[in-house]
Amino acid sequence: MAMNAPGSQEHTTKLLIVDDLPENLLALSKIIEQDDRIIYQASSGEQALSLLLEHDFALAIVDVMMPGMDGFELAELMRGTDRTRHVPIVFVSAAGKELNYAFKGYETGAVDFLYKPLDIAAVKSKVNVFVALCQQRHEVKRQVEALEQSRRELRATQAELEHAVRMRDDFMSMVAHELRTPLNTLFLETQLRGMQLEKGNMEAFSEDLLRTMVARDGRQIQAMIRLINDMVDVTRIRSGKLSIRPAQAELASLLARIVSDLSQRTEAAGGTIELHAPAPVEGVWDEFRLEQIIINLLTNALRYGGRKPVRITLTTGEDHASIEVKDQGSGISPEDQERIFNPFERASTKEVREGLGLGLYIARQLAESHGGRLEVESVPGQGAAFRLTLPLHAPA
Repeated sequence: MAMNAPGSQEHTTKLLIVDDLPENLLALSKIIEQDDRIIYQASSGEQALSLLLEHDFALAIVDVMMPGMDGFELAELMRGTDRTRHVPIVFVSAAGKELNYAFKGYETGAVDFLYKPLDIAAVKSKVNVFVALCQQRHEVKRQVEALEQSRRELRATQAELEHAVRMRDDFMSMVAHELRTPLNTLFLETQLRGMQLEKGNMEAFSEDLLRTMVARDGRQIQAMIRLINDMVDVTRIRSGKLSIRPAQAELASLLARIVSDLSQRTEAAGGTIELHAPAPVEGVWDEFRLEQIIINLLTNALRYGGRKPVRITLTTGEDHASIEVKDQGSGISPEDQERIFNPFERASTKEVREGLGLGLYIARQLAESHGGRLEVESVPGQGAAFRLTLPLHAPA
């Protein structure tokens, strides 16, 4: 039975009183009661053991002479159990000092021995000491746990920072690599033209050759512009400033135009694109952003499709449109299928690795900004199918 239990037990200390006489339990409870503690009462050794196994006590005040199990037997049982071994015991006895009970009490592990009639001030003082010690232990334990939690958080933060530094270094390395290739090409082209001009060899600048030079320069410049645009889009996504401007659009004609625009790139990659869009599909989308998604999917399919035909299919459901881009390449492993949508991540493949690993991350963010989703299905060795699902009606 618990006495003087406050509304909240979070910062309270539990005390146990064991005596076979109700009046003794009541009197001792009145002496030691305070708001910062809960007092449990037991009228027998057996009842006390049950409470000891259920609660963590700062102190047990035990009467020596009780019928059945006396206080000394209870103390011996407490010292033989791990859960109760360290609970301080104070014995109380009405017998005279000549019986030498105190010596036996200390032998059984008591920390103090009190004789009746009790000195109220002494009892209060002793109990207060054990309550304070218990509260200090709890506070130390709390501080240790808080310190361990802080250490765990610090280690996690350190790991995140180290990962961020590695990503920054990898990112800078990739940017340098990806920009160096078109810049080197432009630089070499400029040097060659300068040499031809110095020699006065104007035949090197015939109309056909000039067209070839301009087209090659344009491709290199577009490659750098794409890299820069990708980096800008990632910054906008992370700051929540990515702009989406929905307007009435039609998907079948959009796909046909994209496939036509990619014809030179498709031919250079040694592949083909098969478009299956049997009927117009109208909705409210940002056409520029959809083009960005689809070009990324088609470019990846041509790059990793093993020079086999790439199929792009437009279908509709009750409330959505679906665009699937399927290649016949080596496929994507299950462990890579979610990772490739993270920034600066690319699939683990022996094939050519180009770009910054931002395309699919941006594409998924753009899909979600339209209230849609971008998913992949792939079995290694059987190609990959990327599916863009868009709502037919603009999200709120």
